[in-house]
Amino acid sequence: MRHLLESRPTFEDWEGVHGVLSDAYFPHALKPRSAAAGAALSGIEAIDLGSCRLAHIRFGATVSIASDHPGAMAVNIPLAGRLASSVGGHDSDAGPGLATAFPADTPARMPAWGPEVDLLGLRIDSHLLQRESERTFARRGVTVPLEIDLRTPAGEAWFRLARTTFDNAREGGGVLYEDPKMAESVASMLVTGLLLAAVPEEAGPSGPTRPRTVHRVIAAMEADPARAWSPADLAEIAGVSVRRLQQSFREHVGLPPLAYLQDLRLERVHDDLVHGRGSSVTEISMAWGFSHLGRFAGAYRQRYGCTPSQTWARRG
Repeated sequence: MRHLLESRPTFEDWEGVHGVLSDAYFPHALKPRSAAAGAALSGIEAIDLGSCRLAHIRFGATVSIASDHPGAMAVNIPLAGRLASSVGGHDSDAGPGLATAFPADTPARMPAWGPEVDLLGLRIDSHLLQRESERTFARRGVTVPLEIDLRTPAGEAWFRLARTTFDNAREGGGVLYEDPKMAESVASMLVTGLLLAAVPEEAGPSGPTRPRTVHRVIAAMEADPARAWSPADLAEIAGVSVRRLQQSFREHVGLPPLAYLQDLRLERVHDDLVHGRGSSVTEISMAWGFSHLGRFAGAYRQRYGCTPSQTWARRG
């Protein structure tokens, strides 16, 4: 993951605005609809994950934008303001809590993107979207709805993941994710989470998934809990869809797969802290796959009733 671009530029003409936005997000046609006194583009940041990209965009004037979104799907999420869009003959008007999906290679238009709109966008290359949709649902031809409700539990969870990913890269400069494999895993989790939040559930085969499917996944996680597992990785091991695996874990384990993985990592960290293995709490927690130290500390305290540092201080 790279914190690719952070800019708060002012341009004397719109050509510079067009070039920066095209490089950071998508090629497009842009037309100003209101005057911009030195603030045509008030800010843009982009986080590069290889096959997908997060972009935070704010204009200082009202513009009209048209794009075919070549080779990738876009998901536009207004953080503030409302943004009207038209794609494939379908009109939408999204505000906070809602997102609009733009299929790849499909003409789309946003006729009045105003300065009140603060937008987080996700670009997903077509090959990644196809791969993750097939792994997630164990079928082909999955279609992402043009309108996505982020107010559902799954939608809220995915939105938090997207914001956290963006904030981690901004605050840490992407240091934790400089390894291409880590960036690929984060991209996979973002896309899988989006699919689970956006695509309606279909009826699956009757009867519960066989317990041995769960056992295979648990064995894989226990063998390598520090690995940056994605839901799609685990479903591939199980040989079922992500949704089916989650259902099976709820039935047989009582936890979603990634919640089980977090508990497993906490156990490994706790054991190392108690026995004084490693040189510091930070080293031990990161060695077992925790990349966000604040959330790790909160989860540890909830599980063990004390802070990691308190356990480390009592080590034997």
